[in-house]
Amino acid sequence: MQLRNLVNKHELKAKLAGASEKRRTLSFYRYVKIENPHELRDQLFMKWSDLGVMGRIYLAHEGINAQLSLPEENLEKFEKELYSDVRFKDVPFKIAVEDNGKSFYKLTIKVKEKIVADGLDDATFDSSNTGTHLDAENFNKLMDDENTLVVDMRNQYESEVGHFEKAICPDADTFREELQYVKKLLAGKEERQILLYCTGGIRCEKASAYLKHEGFKNTYQLHGGIIQYAKEVKEKDLDCKFKGKNFVFDERVGERITDDVISECHQCGAKCDTHTNCKNDDCHLLFIQCESCREKYAGCCTLNCQKISSLSIEEQRELRKGKNKTDCISVYKSRLRPKLREQYISGV
Repeated sequence: MQLRNLVNKHELKAKLAGASEKRRTLSFYRYVKIENPHELRDQLFMKWSDLGVMGRIYLAHEGINAQLSLPEENLEKFEKELYSDVRFKDVPFKIAVEDNGKSFYKLTIKVKEKIVADGLDDATFDSSNTGTHLDAENFNKLMDDENTLVVDMRNQYESEVGHFEKAICPDADTFREELQYVKKLLAGKEERQILLYCTGGIRCEKASAYLKHEGFKNTYQLHGGIIQYAKEVKEKDLDCKFKGKNFVFDERVGERITDDVISECHQCGAKCDTHTNCKNDDCHLLFIQCESCREKYAGCCTLNCQKISSLSIEEQRELRKGKNKTDCISVYKSRLRPKLREQYISGV
């Protein structure tokens, strides 16, 4: 069988939209030594294709990082098969909070240098020497301690739509940037209690180990991340200290944790926390856009992109010849913050 998808993404999305089967979205990770990730990649692709798995999975010598969906009727078989590999025995699943079964439309398994790109090149760093894991109840208790510093280990565009109360949300666009940012930010606070969190736990797992490696005495992390926290808060009727949406890296883009809307439309400033990708195929900038602006700009981030998007496919291809990405990308890291709105929306 083919070990990659050969079908057009538009056909795959249409097929998924019309499917009636009930699917479950979940994620899991584990830092574990994998001798031959390329061989494992092919094995998993064949097995999981037969089970109807769709998702994005990264493998590396340091472990596995998976976000996927599959038919609910195959969940038990998938779990049994995965756990039969001693490397992944009893790895905990994080089940999606909001799930319409349309989170992924194809199966992609890639071999990477690392399952989380960290930019570190230190042979003495042990990513398995992590901080203390906390469940939702103890996480809340530690948050209330005045000696605790809470740090969001996600990217700026993630924390913008939802984060924990009083959390430090670094202005970074990649995890490798954020590790160094947090290290400098916390310099001199090595004796404080450092409480870390992320989406499902994988980034703060490595971050807590890195801070320990750098001399921080009291590092803690939210076990299972925001996804597990939301589940436990609901089951145990706890006070939810996370406000807003949890950004997720699939077709859903976000899952609502509370009704709080803490961000604004990047184009008009109205209260909004809906991410969209610019409809201009040569841009696809991820930004926050309200329904009114979505209609006004036809799902694009600027008037310039709107004009390009309205051209025929042939005209767009001709326009791209000899050019790099559109001017949007030059201000990508600005994330269209309010002070740039007026200047940027003009598209000229």
